[in-house]
Amino acid sequence: MTNVHSLYPQKYRTIWISDIHLGTRDSKVEFLQNFLNSVECETLYLVGDIVDLSAMTRGFLYWPQAHNNIVRSILGKAKSGTRVILIPGNHDDMLRTHQGEVFGNIEIKRTVIHETRDGKKLLVLHGDEFDSMLKCPKILEWCGVISYDILLLLNRLYNKLRLRMGKPYWSLSSYIKSRFNNANKHIEMFETVVSDYAIKRKVDGVVCGHIHQPAMKVINGIQYCNDGDWVEHCSALAETNDGKLSLLYWTDTNQRSTPQKAPTSNAVSA
Repeated sequence: MTNVHSLYPQKYRTIWISDIHLGTRDSKVEFLQNFLNSVECETLYLVGDIVDLSAMTRGFLYWPQAHNNIVRSILGKAKSGTRVILIPGNHDDMLRTHQGEVFGNIEIKRTVIHETRDGKKLLVLHGDEFDSMLKCPKILEWCGVISYDILLLLNRLYNKLRLRMGKPYWSLSSYIKSRFNNANKHIEMFETVVSDYAIKRKVDGVVCGHIHQPAMKVINGIQYCNDGDWVEHCSALAETNDGKLSLLYWTDTNQRSTPQKAPTSNAVSA
């Protein structure tokens, strides 16, 4: 773990972010804005659920200036030479009808195969494509959605209190979820299903989002990477100029990152 304080942007070859959920009160835009201001990259992947269009269509209109600033920052990077690729998720799936098109220098694609500097091929997708394989009874699904909304509300209130006490952000919702076996089993099932699909696509690894659980691990020979979210964990996946992958956590506004190195090829399969 390292702390990085710099007046200059940290440069990466590639950055993946997802699940920002702009348009909702739980989006941690203050951390994301600091992150975007503090990094530069050749390619920026937006791996789904960037704007929560589904919440807006349900009448939950919430769009403060800070959310608009995030969009402007991303468009600014695209205009300044960063290749920006948007892969819509289930909360902004209306954009999937525009795959193959370019808006404001942002390319919209359904999936992408990214090649790292050292030649590894990574399949990039959001991850909701596999929900049908993990379906639970409808009543349990509804209970899960309601419970998650309550967790996010508690997380928001708890961190407002921490801020007043001068303490840094800490994800209460993530901690509570980690204590439930059913949530952990669902995550493990998702990771396995996604990795199995990557094997069928004959790639070296996969990068996804969707389940709001950042991770880097080797599963059955596949490098599984989940870039996490900007609702609970404030995380991104990054590739350095020599092809190394790491998870970055950006949970304060003082340009702090805590990279986690990707497992080597000798890592034990999950």
